[in-house]
Amino acid sequence: MNPPDLMYSEEHEWVRSRPGGVAEIGITEFAAESLGDVVFVELPSVGEELTQFGKMGEIESVKTVSDLFTPLSGKVLEVNANATDSPEVVNEGPYEKGWLLRISMTDESELDKLMSADQYEAFLAFQE
Repeated sequence: MNPPDLMYSEEHEWVRSRPGGVAEIGITEFAAESLGDVVFVELPSVGEELTQFGKMGEIESVKTVSDLFTPLSGKVLEVNANATDSPEVVNEGPYEKGWLLRISMTDESELDKLMSADQYEAFLAFQE
């Protein structure tokens, strides 16, 4: 269910580490399914500095509004315009075209505070 090459946070965000200290961030399939149909995504601006586990925006569905938390510290390099212009892509492909941000990581050792896919699966099972 959850891609094994990603890292996961307890707030149901994922991180894909890219070459050159870049990280791609999105919400997990579990989060997308829990939210229901996503209708609005608010994200930080390019150049904004983020702090690990700090609020980075909001996501709104037909059911609720939820805060988004960044799994890593860093500077925003790119915001996925598809996610803000057509929020339904977050539901359609949260690990592919529904990614939210690309950041330049401040401290790659913060990845150690996140969960592997197996750990995240166990975390989800414990939550049920």
